[in-house]
Amino acid sequence: MANEVKLSIDGMHCDHCEVTVGAALERAGLDEVRVDWRRGAATGTPSASFSAQRAGDEVAGIGYTVKSVETTEETAAPTIDAIADDYDLLILGSGSAAFGAAIKARDLGARVAMIERDTIGGTCVNTGCVPSKALLRAAEAYWRAGHSPFAGVPTSAGDVDLPALVAQKRELVEQLRKDKYSDLLDFYGIDFIRGDARFVDADTVTVGDRRLRAFRFLVATGADTWVPPISGLDDLDYLTSTTALELESVPDELIVVGANAIGLELGQLFAHLGSRVTFVEALDRIAPFEEPEISAALADSLVLQGTTIHTAAKATAAGRSGDRYRLEVEVDGTTIRLEADRLLMATGRRSRTEGLGLDGAGVDIDQRGHVIVDDTLQTSNPAVFAAGDVTAHPQFVYVAALGGSIAAENALRGTTRRIDFRTMPRVTFTTPAIASVGMTEAEARDAGHPVITSILPLDLVPRALVDHATEGLVKLVADESTGHLLGAHILAEGAGDVIQAAVMALKYRATIDDIAETYHPYLTMAEALKLAAQGFGKDVRTLSCCAA
Repeated sequence: MANEVKLSIDGMHCDHCEVTVGAALERAGLDEVRVDWRRGAATGTPSASFSAQRAGDEVAGIGYTVKSVETTEETAAPTIDAIADDYDLLILGSGSAAFGAAIKARDLGARVAMIERDTIGGTCVNTGCVPSKALLRAAEAYWRAGHSPFAGVPTSAGDVDLPALVAQKRELVEQLRKDKYSDLLDFYGIDFIRGDARFVDADTVTVGDRRLRAFRFLVATGADTWVPPISGLDDLDYLTSTTALELESVPDELIVVGANAIGLELGQLFAHLGSRVTFVEALDRIAPFEEPEISAALADSLVLQGTTIHTAAKATAAGRSGDRYRLEVEVDGTTIRLEADRLLMATGRRSRTEGLGLDGAGVDIDQRGHVIVDDTLQTSNPAVFAAGDVTAHPQFVYVAALGGSIAAENALRGTTRRIDFRTMPRVTFTTPAIASVGMTEAEARDAGHPVITSILPLDLVPRALVDHATEGLVKLVADESTGHLLGAHILAEGAGDVIQAAVMALKYRATIDDIAETYHPYLTMAEALKLAAQGFGKDVRTLSCCAA
């Protein structure tokens, strides 16, 4: 049979590119030309006048580059385009990692399907980032209305209509689920399969009675809420990070077990709406993975806002007496008993892998059920990749989306792009907010760096003074020998926005002098980074406004 020519072409970025490149290849003597700009590829049947040199010249003449030309028999062994497989990439899950992978795969011209047993969109849009931050912002606005810091500007807060607020949140979730997930299926040409997916062997998945094969697979099934074993807990209708967002009345009193990001956010949400909140944290401080100065300052702020905090506290038993929940907690060898109207368990999330048949596919998981991947997102089965919360990677939506995109490219193209967390920021949306990137002081010392630090209280930041919001600080960690920034840690209003400048500083290996000598607009919270950088060599208290 006639040979087929396959070309890899750089520079295409739209449908018009397909037309112009196709015409150039026809001039070069290629018949039956098919061009896919998303994949950067073209195929056709060569005529007698065709040559790789002529194709390269014609394509270069219109501003593109032929990277490679391959001639194969039509009966060649199956490749990514093999009809024997139902799909080039079959994705288990439909959250951020899944869509990141699917969009990248379609850009590469692959045939893609997602399998989903629950609601499309995964955790972030349905039960995580979007609904929680919508309610957090509303609760903060309510709190500020009743706590104006400005003389001569009295404000007040009325009653909370939580059902109305939750209904507004649901509308937002439904709209974003449609705009950012459901509607993209048709736009990108992604098949959506409803049902429970299960591997039956290394290259086959079943969904009900249907058997599906693929060139490559991606496991992106996310994570579920997890609670530790506590006597009596299973008999209670305790709240989780999912169900707490559906409450339609504000508890008078609320116990929150877990004071890392999720527990802190949800606990403060209800505190701002009027609940008397008690935090119970098993480790020795709240926000236990942040810098200790951040943890201490946030704890002080939460106490001033009316909450109670127990750290180094182990929950040993739970129960209920009538309408009241009780929790027994061991602190310093003494058992104390806490009571409240509701109990919220915010103790983390675990990967959702049960029932996937990963053993049968030769995919290894760790003791906590996370799918084990290397830094190219490949599992122990070379045909199976994994991304997002189903792995042990940090559980952030932007990590999941990037991981899905990297996994898809590596799976379909055979590339070895690697996921790197060196410049990954994290934000906890408390008031004030926490934002961090890079190493903590302890991590930097453990890594062998000669460490220097600068800690800047917010009462030295003009923007904080103007806002009467001086609760917080900025801590920078640097290498003393090189001056390179190693980490930035912020507790402040707007910390999540400010941290992006530190992300870029880390990405491009800036020094603390680079930061100190860079323009930072006056009367913005971003100026706190410059002041903290100046603090390595100067007493910031002795500087005038904007002094270099």
